[in-house]
Amino acid sequence: MRILHTMLRVGDLDRSIRFYTEVLGMKLLRQKDYPDGRFTLAFIGYGDESANTVIELTYNWDTDAYELGTGYGHIALEVDDVYKATEDISKRGGKVLRDAGPMNAGTTIIAFIEDPDGYPVELIGKK
Repeated sequence: MRILHTMLRVGDLDRSIRFYTEVLGMKLLRQKDYPDGRFTLAFIGYGDESANTVIELTYNWDTDAYELGTGYGHIALEVDDVYKATEDISKRGGKVLRDAGPMNAGTTIIAFIEDPDGYPVELIGKK
């Protein structure tokens, strides 16, 4: 397993991309709109996602601001098989928040589990 990205919800995507790229020197690696889900994902970082951990900026089209406590999203881990990983985690006493399956408005197989403090961790299938 390896850490893939940390997700942050943002109220103004362009402003956030400018900050991370112009102020912190990251690069916009990819961006995609999901009209059916009414959100946009932008991935930023210092290097290619295949070898580096990055930040996922999530812009929900109908939300222009968040309280600090709701701005944090999750940590993501890449796994070979999301279905098997959730089954194994469950057998070891882990709490599964969302069973393995395609993401909302997409095809990537994901699941969510919860750590002992209640923080969500996303499992993403290897491509």
